[in-house]
Amino acid sequence: MFIFLNACRKIDENGPHGKLFVTSGLGGMSGAQPKAGNIAGVISVTAEINPKASYKRHEQGWVDEIISDLDKLCERVKNAKKSKEVVSIAYDGNIVDVWEKFNKENIYIDLGSDQTSLHNPWAGGYYPVGLTFDESNKLMTSDPNLFKIKVKESLIRHTNAIEKHTKKGTYFFDYGNAFLLEASRAGADIMKSDKVTFKYPSYVQDIMGPMCFDYGFGPFRWVCTSGKASDLKMTDDIACSVLKDLLKDAPVEIQQQMKDNIQWIKGAQENNLVVGSQARILYADSEGRIAIAKAFNKAIKKGEISAPIVLGRDHHDVSGTDSPYRETSNIYDGSSFTADMAIQNVIGDSFRGATWVSIHNGGGVGWGEVINGGFGLTIDGSPESEDKLSNMLFWDVNNGIARRNWARNKEAIFAIKREMKRNSKLEVTIPFSADDEMIDNLIN
Repeated sequence: MFIFLNACRKIDENGPHGKLFVTSGLGGMSGAQPKAGNIAGVISVTAEINPKASYKRHEQGWVDEIISDLDKLCERVKNAKKSKEVVSIAYDGNIVDVWEKFNKENIYIDLGSDQTSLHNPWAGGYYPVGLTFDESNKLMTSDPNLFKIKVKESLIRHTNAIEKHTKKGTYFFDYGNAFLLEASRAGADIMKSDKVTFKYPSYVQDIMGPMCFDYGFGPFRWVCTSGKASDLKMTDDIACSVLKDLLKDAPVEIQQQMKDNIQWIKGAQENNLVVGSQARILYADSEGRIAIAKAFNKAIKKGEISAPIVLGRDHHDVSGTDSPYRETSNIYDGSSFTADMAIQNVIGDSFRGATWVSIHNGGGVGWGEVINGGFGLTIDGSPESEDKLSNMLFWDVNNGIARRNWARNKEAIFAIKREMKRNSKLEVTIPFSADDEMIDNLIN
């Protein structure tokens, strides 16, 4: 949802209503896209080649409608645009066909992305256009070399269709699942003239990095170990109350992020976002995570929450993950290709109170492309839990802000200076920024 809200603001400050978002993928993590689109207030079309995935998401209430005919899809989208309707539509078919058909019908796409699992392109992460779901699965095993050729041809056709829309003004961003990387490896015309950078940004580069990660905002998670919906409801209420209090004194630079999170947590219950564990995730900075966790700990002690809570975060966060094509793609000093931050986070978390830590590879962009450092912290209402959460969460976030600050990201410089004022024990070197114009003049 945060991605959609901020992407919508990027192209139009008047709000998301009436905007069309086109993407693909309704399995696993990508299944949240249509629900997030509804909460953000856009029209979303999410293509899914696997009918079982589409109908399962519809059955679960994560997508409003399913359409399998392209002409009907075009008619439905045009009507939704006219009325500025908020609706999520699953297209039962291939995303390439959608991009090409919308171009032919002159349907303007405001926002575009792709969340198919291209970090696993040869084994079901991406299905080539022109083949059905079943035909692709058979070809994968019967003739894997031909299947690879089909995938590469499809990626070239896919990116060509996207470019036709971006020339009309569509804002396209890579969702981080290696779409642009694999398209470039397939030979698609996806690189800038420098032959190093992509034509389109990672959403961390343009959206999540400067708007969230550099300010310390990332996905703070918690799981109610009781498995009770009533405990989750209590945590939602507590988190919302804490965020409202913090918003009163928040600097203007982070007020919108705070408001987005309040909107998110308010809508969490009514949008039925729980599948399985009684768990929640919202974006918060160091101050917010610690304040929310402390409030949870007190509620556990008082018996308002019936059992311990496990705190955590996604690998997709301010720090703890080194991934040059996604999480650290807006770090431009060259250190985005090192794996030190994930290791530092794990080591630092381990002796600041984490219940467990982990180092792992993969995480949505492919083996060998990323190192993740994760943690879990169980809080049980005790003073020891409060000490641990205060120390550990502070380090876990600010290690990443410090790194982004050293890369001279102005939002991170602001954030780390603010954190040093809040905690006198934190000392981080502030970088000096060179005058690019002066250097250019000296060189020339």
